[in-house]
Order: sequence, then C-alpha cells, then structure tokens
Amino acid sequence: MKYLRQLKPNQLKNKTCLLRVDLNIESPEKDAFRLQAVLPTIKFLTKNGAKVVILSHRGRPQGRESRLSLKPFAKILSRLLGKEVRFADRIKSFPAGDIVLLENLRFFPEEEKNDRQFAKKLASLGDIFVNDAFAVSHRANASVEAVTEFLPSYAGLLLEKEIENLDAVMKRFKKPLVIILGGAKVSDKIGLINNFLGKADCFLIGGAMANTFFALQGLPVGDSFYEKIKLDGKITREIGEKIILPVDAVIYKRKILDIGRETAKEYGDIVKKAATIIWNGPMGMFEDKKFAKGTEKITTAVFKNRKAGVVIGGGETVASLNKIDLRFKIPAYPTGRQDSRIFISTGGGAMLEYLAGKKLPGIEALKKR
Repeated sequence: MKYLRQLKPNQLKNKTCLLRVDLNIESPEKDAFRLQAVLPTIKFLTKNGAKVVILSHRGRPQGRESRLSLKPFAKILSRLLGKEVRFADRIKSFPAGDIVLLENLRFFPEEEKNDRQFAKKLASLGDIFVNDAFAVSHRANASVEAVTEFLPSYAGLLLEKEIENLDAVMKRFKKPLVIILGGAKVSDKIGLINNFLGKADCFLIGGAMANTFFALQGLPVGDSFYEKIKLDGKITREIGEKIILPVDAVIYKRKILDIGRETAKEYGDIVKKAATIIWNGPMGMFEDKKFAKGTEKITTAVFKNRKAGVVIGGGETVASLNKIDLRFKIPAYPTGRQDSRIFISTGGGAMLEYLAGKKLPGIEALKKR
C-alpha cells in the first residue's frame, strides 16, 4: 500500500487531491473527535501546496434531505483550518478554491452502488486520491473503492494510524489480552470473538450483549433487549471460561440496564492486570447517569492501567468516555492525546470487521493501486 506521508512536497505542489474523509456526524458539537480527526491530512496537503477536494457522506438520506447536507461543515472546517472552505452542491458547478467540500455523496444514488462512471466523474476533479476514512472503508462505495481505478491512490495519515494500531493488537499483542465487549448486539461482534478466541485471555461481556448470553443459557432477562440467535459450539463452550458474564446487574422496570457493582469490581481487577486491551461497546445505558456507573468503572480501570496497549472503538464507546467524565474527554487526533498507549479508533463497524480478520474493500483497493 502507498501512503500519503511518503510523498515529497514536489509531488504534491499544484496537484489537486481528492480526499475521502468521514463527516458522518450527527452533531459537530457533540462529536468533535471525529471532526478533528479529518484535519491533520488536510493540513498536510495544503502545507505541501496541494489543493483539496473533500468527499464524505452523512447519514442515510432518502433523496436530497437538507438536514443531512454537508454545507454547514464548510463553515466549521473554515474556522478549524483557518482557511476558506468552499462548498459545492453539485459536481458540475464546481467552485474554484484551495479547499472545496463536495455535497453529501449519498445524495447521489450511484455512490452506494459503487458505480464506475460516477467514480470516474469524481476522479475527474483531482490528480490523486487519498482515503482517510477508515470508518467507511468496509463499504464498497464509489468514493472508497471504484475511484481508485482512475487515480494514483494513497492511504491518508489517519487511515495509516488505524491500520498500524489495529494490526498491533491483532498480531503483536502482549498477554494477558483482555477484550471488553458491550453495546447491543452479539451478532455484530461474533466475527471478532471467533478471530480472537484462540488469542485472548478473556472476553468481558456487558451491555445488552450480556442479555443474549443469559437468554441462551435459559436465564430470565425480563423485558430486556436480547437477540434470538444461535451461536456455534466453540463460542458457547467458552461461556464461563474465556467468555465472562456479569454476576450482578442494575435492573429498572424489568430491564437490565447496567452491570452491577460486583461485576464492575471483578472486571476492573481483570483489566488492571491486562497487557493489551481491546474495548468496543459500553457496559450499560450510559446516557442516563443512573446506569452509567458500570461503564465509568471500566473506563477508570482502563485509563489507570499504565502498562497496557489499548484500542478503543465504536461511536457509543467514544461518546460514553466524553459523557461520563471530563477526565476522559478525547482530545484532537492525532496531536494532543495525553497517553500514547491509548488509541481511539474512528471506526465502529469497520473496526469490528477489521478485527474479525475480514478484508475491507477500501483498504484492499489501495493495495491494488
């Protein structure tokens, strides 16, 4: 794979870079982490004399929904970069400028169809292509995969860091390796569990995921959310062994909404001894303070472990860090992070698929060019 950082200034000067980033953000004020994540590569390009055309999507629009337009991000990026970012609502009527932000790509149905002609039209706007959107690299979209057929293509600074850190916990991890899994669905994380079953020392299960494991064992879960799924034998045989479930819970109106005090202590003790930690998914309904204590205890244990290499990912997980306590507020990436051992991934689904050992279309496309 070719990386943007390997290019010399004379290879970028006066070139136009088509830059795929992730601005799939509901509220810029609440999700500053992902917004800040796109800045280093833009600054690198402009510092070296390149013009930049920024590509992204936002939400799942049905046609052109004004609430999902990327237009507000032009002003926000202008302020953050200290440079004017012009906005283009259509590919044909393209404004001149050093930095241009194109409208939500999902307003164009060809994007998610990975249409080659649409990708070719996008490619006509630039001289080189840079993918810096790890969070969407598991999708075969025109601006992620097909576009690489028409331009010299590179991995951006953020994408390079994502690959480097995820490869480290997959291939160069130190033991004990502890994996913390929460959130709603077991089905989203089966691939990761299978891939790490022979590597991890244990999986600490929380959130609604735990309810599914309880239900599989015939235990009552009341009105709690759980999935009616079947798991293969090698996973079910590890329940109570490598796969550790809560021993108590916080219950409200017949719903399990957080891990209990004893579980939080047990999990915290395990986390303190870990040499490598992977974490995806909160331990409970952290949005409500009454059910955030489990996630807070785990967060404290993770951040207090000064010897472990840590990878944290998933939108809800990152949101929980910011919401629970300002001590865990995630600063701008990649500068300003207080602890270099802790890597915060911008990917949710992409991170899970990568750690499951799957080939991501956006990354595989870069390897071919």
